[in-house]
Amino acid sequence: MIYKNLVSVIIPAYNHEKFVGETIDSLCAQSYKNIELIILNDGSTDNTDQIIQNTLSECERHFAHVNYINKENEGIIKTLNKGIAIAKGKYIYIIASDDSAEPKALESLHDFLSKNSDYGLAVGDNYIIDDYGERCFWNQKSKNVYKKSDAKFLTFGEKLKDCRKDVDFNSEEFGSYESLLKGNYIPNGYLIRKDILDSIGGYSEDAPLEDYYMMMQISKISKLKFIDKPLFNYRCHSSNTIKQTKKMIKFAAETLMLEEKYARENGCENEFLRALGYKKKFGIPFIFDISKSGDTFKERVIFRILGIRLLSSIKTFDMKDPFTNKKHHLKVIKIIGIPVCKKYEKI
Repeated sequence: MIYKNLVSVIIPAYNHEKFVGETIDSLCAQSYKNIELIILNDGSTDNTDQIIQNTLSECERHFAHVNYINKENEGIIKTLNKGIAIAKGKYIYIIASDDSAEPKALESLHDFLSKNSDYGLAVGDNYIIDDYGERCFWNQKSKNVYKKSDAKFLTFGEKLKDCRKDVDFNSEEFGSYESLLKGNYIPNGYLIRKDILDSIGGYSEDAPLEDYYMMMQISKISKLKFIDKPLFNYRCHSSNTIKQTKKMIKFAAETLMLEEKYARENGCENEFLRALGYKKKFGIPFIFDISKSGDTFKERVIFRILGIRLLSSIKTFDMKDPFTNKKHHLKVIKIIGIPVCKKYEKI
């Protein structure tokens, strides 16, 4: 049974003994009170379980319902999907166990979604905090600084807006499918209608960037709203995946490839192809049609070429078949449409 106006807050926790207490405290302090709290400890090997256990009696006093699951390690996607499956709320709010919510976060997000049925997701801006929970800012290189005079970005949202100058965050363009093809720019701390999550089957285990893939699926069936005020505290520390630039680009390209069929069938082929190469300085992921004795290795394969070869005329080159690890010598037989898409055959 889904309960009207109940917000199910899901905390997937893993080895965050230093932070999970602060996360839970921020939820106890919410001005919105109709909350179901679901905490899933994904096999933490530190003191995370004990920290959570110590908060449960306080949680019982604050929330309509509390469900704590201490389980074996399964990874973030299975953990999130378990939380979504047992949630009873009309809305789902997911928060990592090292982040925290501003006191009026749920009130603001719920107020918008409850009045705008054509929107499936609402999200606010993010403050940036350090390991000690102290608010900080980002300089040009997204390094933590503590003086506004040294900062280029006062919030995570300012950084995202700078990266995506092509998107008006305060318009209905925010969260459109075409804009998301170029990359994920949705901040943390979003509230989603549960029926939307159920209709798309939760988080995909095939997508390396599960949040990015989820945003694209939501954008196909509903609108997304950006509320231009900080409602969330994003903790910036050395282990953040977002700091691993090369890995993020690889994962984004692999996630994007899952959208190829949909993009082609829905008039977004050009946007899809251009999106694969939107960060030239890291190397463009090209799409190849690769033929071998009349058969294909696979219809579409990602292959990354770095440096000046991006813009040069490639006649022949060696490539490893990603499915057999065998090397093949290939030659270009024709360029298909947009320059980032080439067709090759084995020599």
